[in-house]
Amino acid sequence: MNGRVYKAPSPVTPPTPMPDFEDAENVDLYIQDRHVIGYDPLVQPALLRHEIVASPSSRKTIASARHAAAQIIGGHSDRLLIVVGPCSIHCPEQAIAYARLLKEHIPNWPNLLIVMRAYFEVRSELFKENLRLINDPNLDGSFKINKGLRIARQLLCDITDMGVPVATELLDTISPQYIGDMLTWGAIGARTTESQLHRELASGVSFPVGFKNGTDGGITVAVDAMKSASNPHAFMGVTEQGLASIVKTCGNRDVHVILRGGSKGPNYSSEHVQAAVKQIGASRKWPSIMIDCSHGNSQKNHNNQPLVVKDICEQLRSGSRHITGVMIESHINEGRQDVPEGGPGDLKYGVSITDACINWESTVVMLNQLNEAVHQRQNTVIEAGLVNAGTRQ
Repeated sequence: MNGRVYKAPSPVTPPTPMPDFEDAENVDLYIQDRHVIGYDPLVQPALLRHEIVASPSSRKTIASARHAAAQIIGGHSDRLLIVVGPCSIHCPEQAIAYARLLKEHIPNWPNLLIVMRAYFEVRSELFKENLRLINDPNLDGSFKINKGLRIARQLLCDITDMGVPVATELLDTISPQYIGDMLTWGAIGARTTESQLHRELASGVSFPVGFKNGTDGGITVAVDAMKSASNPHAFMGVTEQGLASIVKTCGNRDVHVILRGGSKGPNYSSEHVQAAVKQIGASRKWPSIMIDCSHGNSQKNHNNQPLVVKDICEQLRSGSRHITGVMIESHINEGRQDVPEGGPGDLKYGVSITDACINWESTVVMLNQLNEAVHQRQNTVIEAGLVNAGTRQ
């Protein structure tokens, strides 16, 4: 090696003497569960669904909203799919209060399909602590997952029973068995769009799914994910009874791309949208694009979300038909907060504990603008002769 002396890198852990592997106990230590503390029982999905049953009103809300969302994504409806709500839910009571606000105003937005964000988990490099309602409902590291699953399912039942559809991010392949029947729409995040497990999951769920562009802002991984999720798959999973099984899917055609910006900057401009339409159109008949007003597109400043909506409205008014959805991070009150040392009881009311959100008043303004812009798009498209007035939905 050219006379150089090789120097081993500093080990992460100090070296240990070679164990006596003639001793079966030493062998066992290196074979299984070396880094596992223990296993706790997990309630079966079927039992939880039997315990917390969706009402007929909930089921009607979910079914009708799924159909409407699929029509929008497929280009068969000129409405706009809006996924709006808190970055994540940490307090069910506040989530219900937010849902009531949405319910009250939904009649004012006939050109929008309103679906409430009901994100229970956080997948972000910004938050290392356990800010997860399902995994850690007490926000104290106790990981009462069975409790979290019950809280989450009951909350989704309550919100949909009010007539408000819900959406969430699909972070793993097991939790959808507990809450998947309550969802109208699901997202695959920027950090998991490239995951084959999540593409397989998306191919089998019963609702539309949006794939976010990669963290660098490129959409190739999202386009590839759509192709994969649209096709049949067979993969290992669990049944409603909690048994290991081979899951066979027929593919999910109700998939689309979400532009969320990235490390290279925002990607919501008309130029970005047109480029995405061209790239998606190479493999899909109808390019369908949702724009995330937060994350990279807001440059992680919640006050920039209204600026993103303003730009989207200009594109809609000019007749852009491939913008089929918008995502907004919104809460009752604006900003964000850390969990106080005194615990969740000391949190401010209606303020996010993850990404900063706009407040309700700003949300109403933005949704009013989008509703009017969609109406103007309808007129622009008709005047251009691209669609007959009688086909409006």
